[in-house]
Amino acid sequence: MVEAQTWTTRRMSNPRLDSTATADHQLLDIPATPTAEVRNGIYSVGSHLSPNLLTALIIASWFTSNIGVLLLNKYLLSFYGYRYPIFLTMLHMISCACYSYVAINFLEIVPRQHILSRKQFFKIFALSAIFCFSVVCGNTSLRYIPVSFNQAIGATTPFFTAIFAFLITCKKESAEVYCALLPVVFGIVLASNSEPLFNLFGFLVCVGSTAGRALKSVVQGILLTSEAEKLHSMNLLLYMAPMAAMILLPFSLYIEGNVARITLEKAKTDSFIVFLLVGNATVAYLVNLTNFLVTKHTSALTLQVLGNAKAALAAFVSVMIFKNPVTVMGMAGFAVTIMGVVLYSEAKKRSKVTTH
Repeated sequence: MVEAQTWTTRRMSNPRLDSTATADHQLLDIPATPTAEVRNGIYSVGSHLSPNLLTALIIASWFTSNIGVLLLNKYLLSFYGYRYPIFLTMLHMISCACYSYVAINFLEIVPRQHILSRKQFFKIFALSAIFCFSVVCGNTSLRYIPVSFNQAIGATTPFFTAIFAFLITCKKESAEVYCALLPVVFGIVLASNSEPLFNLFGFLVCVGSTAGRALKSVVQGILLTSEAEKLHSMNLLLYMAPMAAMILLPFSLYIEGNVARITLEKAKTDSFIVFLLVGNATVAYLVNLTNFLVTKHTSALTLQVLGNAKAALAAFVSVMIFKNPVTVMGMAGFAVTIMGVVLYSEAKKRSKVTTH
């Protein structure tokens, strides 16, 4: 028979547990367990700044990127002569896909989420199609109308959101909310009638862009409702951007021709086009990144308020840079629309408090 080993004999047979092998020079230097911050790799320059200063820098970056992409798009499409809005939007999507991959997989800004089913894939694909329509229409409108007028029309998003929410989900708002939408519509009618550079096609595609943006928000709330299917905004961008690029490719080739070849030939004689396109595509991604950072460090409501301020500031900056004519009635209409959006936001808040 084999003699049964006691705890002592087993312990002594293991040199790692031998008390004679615990001399000081043989002790293992086991590092302390890293904190959550170290494990998540979030030590950065921002961690050495005060929270208020960090938030201010993020908000300033948000304003810069949001207004910057508008001005760059306007310059490229209207002044530089690069008349390919679909291809430009496709470059934005490719840029967002590449930067999102790096930000999530290497920088670990947010945890990586995966598409869990074919059903979820097709839901995201549907959102990508709506997203494509909205962005292409918005970029196309900049060829024909000023940034200031583009932003005035874009401010009517709550109006279209309320319409689509009612038509698709039969969701009814309070009378106060619907009344707050009246100045939104009245203001844009006033601005349209007073716009010196009014262009019907530009106006219609900009309205289409605004409606598409509202439709995407409503459809997203319907499609990605279950906790298992909900994706973080940065993960959603990671999957939507390459899908959008694939959707746009055949449309760009059919409508705009071989733009890639035209762009490469132009780059041989004018390298500035490369700087413009790469810079423009990078800023387009920064818009999405700063949207996430502002929401993370403040709130979704703050982002909404900043959006109203951005529209007014973008209109002012574009007039200063591009010198497009404006009228007093046009500015008054824009102001009325912004006031309506603010009233709508306040009415929505009160409505939520009442229902809860």
